[in-house]
Amino acid sequence: MGRIVLMVLRLIYIAPYYIFRIWRYSKSKDVDLAEKFAYIKKVTKKANRAGRVTIEAHGLENLPKQDGFIFYPNHQGMFDVLVFLESCPVPFSFVVKKEARNVVLLKQVGDALGALAIDREDLRQSMKVINTMAEEVKKGRNFLIFPEGTRSKQGNQLLEFKAGSFKGAVKAKCPIVPCALVDSFVPFDSGSVRAVTVKIFYLPPLYYEEYKDMNTQEIAAEVKRRIEEVIKEVIS
Repeated sequence: MGRIVLMVLRLIYIAPYYIFRIWRYSKSKDVDLAEKFAYIKKVTKKANRAGRVTIEAHGLENLPKQDGFIFYPNHQGMFDVLVFLESCPVPFSFVVKKEARNVVLLKQVGDALGALAIDREDLRQSMKVINTMAEEVKKGRNFLIFPEGTRSKQGNQLLEFKAGSFKGAVKAKCPIVPCALVDSFVPFDSGSVRAVTVKIFYLPPLYYEEYKDMNTQEIAAEVKRRIEEVIKEVIS
């Protein structure tokens, strides 16, 4: 909470304009996704600087050359999406828990980028969202979904990855991009406002030909293994 206050205070002279414009984008159907994403990315960079957070991105060369893929990162906290918004060079949308859907600004950003809200307590609704994501990915959109389902609250340790979240990739037959977040819990969940560096590693993707003969539990385990391997190497 303290870092969010710091961000707002250091951008107080311009924050209302940023919020208003993002709100306008959330209501507009005439502006393309690339323009909305570029503006939100710009605001995110300024907010992160104001909050004394540096994003260190690795592996951008691993991103698929064509759009229509899904990011599968570990989930450490509310700051995770901001890491992607600053570091990712291509537009994407994301799947968010319904509980977070009405958080101020996250809601407007989500609406602007076409985010999907998932109710993990409702299996039918969850599968509908996964299917919708798959159809959008087939059309060339990129998505981000957290396979743990909730933030780990254990720092750089991971929870089990839920197999169901990978059904979207299987249905879309799209590249799966594992992403390893390191220290992303610090900015919003540690209570500190000290300067911090958050690292993100975009790992080589799993293409459909590589995982087509695996079930979703096997895919989930393999993606988790790859992410854990990188995190252990970084923090050791």
